[in-house]
Amino acid sequence: MKRRYWYVIITYVIMQLSGIAGVPLLHFLGVGKHAKNDFVATEIASGYWAVISFSIAFLIILFFLREDIKQRHTRYSVPLSAAWMWAIGGVFLALFAQSIAANIEWRLLGIEPGSENTKRIVEMIRVTPLLMVVTSIIGPILEEIIFRKIIFGTLYQKYNFFISALVSSLLFAVVHMELEHLLLYATMGFTFAFLYAKTKRIFVPIFAHVTMNTFVVLIQTIFADEIEKMMRQTEQIQLIIGGF
Repeated sequence: MKRRYWYVIITYVIMQLSGIAGVPLLHFLGVGKHAKNDFVATEIASGYWAVISFSIAFLIILFFLREDIKQRHTRYSVPLSAAWMWAIGGVFLALFAQSIAANIEWRLLGIEPGSENTKRIVEMIRVTPLLMVVTSIIGPILEEIIFRKIIFGTLYQKYNFFISALVSSLLFAVVHMELEHLLLYATMGFTFAFLYAKTKRIFVPIFAHVTMNTFVVLIQTIFADEIEKMMRQTEQIQLIIGGF
């Protein structure tokens, strides 16, 4: 692995662990002091620290990858027009793969649908809306750089697609710290790895990942009340039908 890639990974790991010191520091500086309780204050501080740490890490990683950014795409890359078709189609492919994996977890493995990690992020976004920039844009970009471009890309030079995608996808799943949803995250990892291997352009899985995350965040934040209302109406209809 290239030395600059190690620098990128180290930066990412430090960013992930930085909240141990960063969140208490923001508490000390008074961030969230007007919150209604300590829990909300912690959520606000955590949200702002995520914005700060991810933004700084993003800039540092771009600096380390400046040579990669300047390099032209190889002759093995698909044409730009085809890459954009894969990027747009990749959004639907990712949503379809996620749906299949979620149903397998629920119906075959008995794992309750829903992600505690996602729920917590949504709660943090509600008190720190700026965090949406991290969850929808910066976070997915960094994950694709780390897990697809660097880890998968490096392994793919020596091993076949399945082994390379499996290792990078499992690491991708473990980082999300929800081992009960290992299949779900690994499936997403395989999907994004496929898009990268197929096109040799990292912006393709980045676009699919960013769009999917943005869609999920919007659904669970801005349209949360409407969805809950629709679910209640559906339950009422089912009760009425069941009464006949």
